[in-house]
Amino acid sequence: MKSRLVPLILTVSVIFSLSACSSKQPDGNNTAPAGDKADSAVDKKIERKFDFTRENYPKVDGSTATIPLSEDMAAELLKMNRDEVKKFIKHNTTHNAYVNLLDGRVNIIFVTEPSEEELKMARDKGVELEVIPVVKDAFVFLVNTKNPVDSLSVKQIQDIYQGKIKNWKEAGGEDKKIIAYQRPKNSGSQTIMENMVMKGLKIADAPTEIKPGGMGELIEKVAGFDNSDRALGYSVYYYASSMYTRDAIKLIGVDGVKPDKNTIMSSQYPFTSAYYAVLRKTEPAGSSARALLEWLLSDEGQKLAEKSGYIPLR
Repeated sequence: MKSRLVPLILTVSVIFSLSACSSKQPDGNNTAPAGDKADSAVDKKIERKFDFTRENYPKVDGSTATIPLSEDMAAELLKMNRDEVKKFIKHNTTHNAYVNLLDGRVNIIFVTEPSEEELKMARDKGVELEVIPVVKDAFVFLVNTKNPVDSLSVKQIQDIYQGKIKNWKEAGGEDKKIIAYQRPKNSGSQTIMENMVMKGLKIADAPTEIKPGGMGELIEKVAGFDNSDRALGYSVYYYASSMYTRDAIKLIGVDGVKPDKNTIMSSQYPFTSAYYAVLRKTEPAGSSARALLEWLLSDEGQKLAEKSGYIPLR
């Protein structure tokens, strides 16, 4: 049975969780089974009840990996060409998007889950957040194609990033030191690594040179020539497979399951995650931000997301 990622109303006093499952969509509306005629009728109503214009379109921000999603939505709803939409939509990376939302500079962001620091920022500002999954994704591990290792267990990954496993021969590879790349604190992928993979286990401290500032930089390190066959890194599936692909990189399996659209859609891949729409709970009902979210969750919105290369919720 396919698991469903669920809308989460996230108060600043509650620990964020990816494990809850429900058949409800935001605002408490039950979701009809896929293909249900009533569901299609509701979607058509949602699609037409807000007339988006350049003037009333919500202020959007988000992660690097959700730029294509934001651009394609604006292009579709505002009938913009590619050059126009690239000037209209600006994402400032995950952490900065959270900051902008909490400070009221934007209305809705498309991001990975909030970090503990971002939750504390929300608490300190007295802001409640609504965190709602809009498309599926996965957290993936990558190595150079010269590395013979094709899969690692969850325990092996945890041990590598705790500094307990330091040589590839301990994980089925060659007798070479592991260079385990990380991302900076509060980056979207680092937050997922801490919450979903390590689950409270302390990640070993790493020198700055193996904490690339951008996701693309990390992929370049693993794809590069010097010591690249020793490297291990992580990213999100959409970015590594669609936005920043490199022939010298391969995505490895976890517990023998390789990430692809089928294993992610079915949640067979262990580290299935999501991209989320995040709004302030005080965002008014009927606002353009809420209308955009409703449209993205409709059949038409999910089809656009899939056409853009993302994995729909259903």
